[in-house]
Amino acid sequence: QVQLVESGGGFVQAGGSLRHSCAAYGLNKDTLGWFCQAPGNDREFVAAITWNGGRTYSAESVTRRFTISRDNAKNTVYLQMSSVKPEDTAVYYCAADRTVYTGLISTSLSAYDYWGQGTQVTVSS
Repeated sequence: QVQLVESGGGFVQAGGSLRHSCAAYGLNKDTLGWFCQAPGNDREFVAAITWNGGRTYSAESVTRRFTISRDNAKNTVYLQMSSVKPEDTAVYYCAADRTVYTGLISTSLSAYDYWGQGTQVTVSS
């Protein structure tokens, strides 16, 4: 049974840093991703990483500020958020894409089969 359990959300001042963790159980060679959803907005792609960590892809708005990584020995994927901005305020979700990686990381919500419960991040100005 696949289960994604997130932690690490909270309050942070603009310019600060925050790290999310997502413990992933029951996975095999899944690509893991992070998405965010601000109030009144659609859920959006943030970043993703292939099962062996060999490839990552991030949204342009965060590529110089956020870093995705994973530790398969701990079954955990991380999202390191740095230089955060008030517009980063959102609920952040971890997700797993069970499709075998063939060279393209998907940014589409529909490609991800399992989702965590989401954690709130609030950035104050």
